Amino acid sequence: MEFTVSQIAELVGGEVQGDKKAKVRMLAKIQEAKNGQISFLSNPKYESFIYITEASAVIVNKDFQARKPVETTLIRVKDPYSSFTLLLEEYYKFVSFQKTGVEEPSFAGEGSIFGQEIYRGAFSYIGKNTKIGTNVKIYPHTYIGDNCEIGDNTIIHAGAKLYNNTRVGSYCVIHSGAVIGSAGFGFAPQEDGTYKTIPQMGNVIIGNHVDVGANTVIDCATFHGDSTRIDDGVKLDNLIQIAHNVTIGSNTVIAAQTGISGSTTIGSSSVIAGQVGIAGHLEIGDNTSIGAQAGIGKSVPKGNVKLMGSPGFELLAFRTRSSRIFLI
Repeated sequence: MEFTVSQIAELVGGEVQGDKKAKVRMLAKIQEAKNGQISFLSNPKYESFIYITEASAVIVNKDFQARKPVETTLIRVKDPYSSFTLLLEEYYKFVSFQKTGVEEPSFAGEGSIFGQEIYRGAFSYIGKNTKIGTNVKIYPHTYIGDNCEIGDNTIIHAGAKLYNNTRVGSYCVIHSGAVIGSAGFGFAPQEDGTYKTIPQMGNVIIGNHVDVGANTVIDCATFHGDSTRIDDGVKLDNLIQIAHNVTIGSNTVIAAQTGISGSTTIGSSSVIAGQVGIAGHLEIGDNTSIGAQAGIGKSVPKGNVKLMGSPGFELLAFRTRSSRIFLI
């Protein structure tokens, strides 16, 4: 992949200062970039590198004023970080979506339907009556069960497992080792001290533009016709456990090693840090932030709060009480 600086400037809506015909093949950090690579300057503490970088071009703020001579070509934009992120996204798409065709051995069950420009890696398995959209990339050793649906432009990386009846939207990324639709943790205690397994008959529905990290597990709902739901734009880190019948609202982000118990609802645009534990049958409102290692045992339906600690408490209320105690 090779582009001119002018082509990149057009993509990010920038203005070129320098050689518009310079060729760029890769992206790199400003302190490590070489000829043929492009970088960006967003944080002022890295400004010293722009005077010595070997990069062919650097994306900078439109108001950037150099204090020394700059040899590299500059692309001036409103937000260098966002512009460079856009380039990373385009590069990722190019690398991830370039494969097409069916590698052997692979298997597709009776009644399954495939869109155009798909890729099916070696040793991938697709069950019966499953619908795969256009430009979907299914990497080797992936399992997709019966009656599943995968939307357009979705990537399922090597070794991911999607149980029967799972539905995944468009523009999603399912990373290696993720398990979607496994049985929820349902066991009924018996008089003799043993436990009887409660069959889990529902499914998982994932919206559009959702990322599911490596080795993250999303359990199916308990009853047939019910669903564990992950709404549009949700970003899930690695090693997260989401139990049966959980709903996660749109554009919520969750960091690694978080566990969410069954039938809990997480609102939209919330931020949940690493190693958070959330009990079952709770409601967490929109725009809620939960600090690392917090333990949430009560509902917070109003949202728009910051929680921390175990048991979890509102940070603002804690600071207010602490201030009063100190003043007294």
